[in-house]
Amino acid sequence: MGAILGTLMPRSGLSLSFIPPPSKFDPARDIPDLSGKIALITGGNSGLGYETAKQLLLKGATVYIAARSPDKAVAAIDRLRRETGAPEDRVLFVKLDLADLKSVRAGAADFLAREQRLDILYNNGGVMTTPSDMLTAQNFDLQFGTNVLGHFFLTELLIPALRASHAASGVRARVVNLSSWGHGMAPQPLGFAVDTFKQGKARDAQIKNWGLMADFRLYGQSKLGNILISNYFARQYSDILVSTAVHPGFISTDLGRNSLAQRITFRMLYSASAGAQTQIWAGTTASAADINGQYLIPWARIAPPGVSLASTMSGSLEAEKTLVAWMQTELEGF
Repeated sequence: MGAILGTLMPRSGLSLSFIPPPSKFDPARDIPDLSGKIALITGGNSGLGYETAKQLLLKGATVYIAARSPDKAVAAIDRLRRETGAPEDRVLFVKLDLADLKSVRAGAADFLAREQRLDILYNNGGVMTTPSDMLTAQNFDLQFGTNVLGHFFLTELLIPALRASHAASGVRARVVNLSSWGHGMAPQPLGFAVDTFKQGKARDAQIKNWGLMADFRLYGQSKLGNILISNYFARQYSDILVSTAVHPGFISTDLGRNSLAQRITFRMLYSASAGAQTQIWAGTTASAADINGQYLIPWARIAPPGVSLASTMSGSLEAEKTLVAWMQTELEGF
């Protein structure tokens, strides 16, 4: 238990990430008017996604809540309408399960049938330290498949709408990718073990070798993957969008429900409304020139060089190319 608890504490940059300085960003004061803007938030029915949706709605945006559970999404939408006064046509539901590539395509198609453009995409949904034997509908590791592959596929499918946003406004669309300090738990030296991405004997052997740390290694490489795909989008589509990766802080949500150590630790952390500040800032207020391809930390700051692993593995163009090429191959046919 001690070793596992140790993995939940930051290796470096304690004052920068675990105990951040007071925030200079005030959503009510600093977010501009978003009337006419369209946003899509994966996992927008709870936690950080919910708090992000709330602030966007208060500023006049139209927000699509992408989630796998219609019941939970509808309940969240009803609550958002009550709390923000947003009318029915400004907070909407898209059924989308990130752990099923067919559902991702269907969800993207549903959105594109309803909207021509997308101004802000929050790749916010995800899972954390789920049991290592859990897989997606297509037999990918559940954490990698949900957190990385599902979001990569969704973003690629929504490029036409992001491109249309830029064409209509002359302003680059924004893609905000939720990562975590937990990317520091990714396996060395590359930051991920490709053999663990999909069901097979090689995956089983590697997980056995990792032992009690397997769930954390799988989570770490998925959060590193979020940074790498964010860097890819920032580079590949720099003419039409701004892409950034965000560490939200150590936040009390239900994300840590799969681990006793995390359930205990998470009770001592910051609220979801606090944790959402950095991603809200990234999507609405931060300078596009400053944040494109950057790693952001609490509260609403660009990480200085050397914080955790953001300047080492996560800045590796080789790792990025390897990961993206693997995903592009796996996505053929979907």
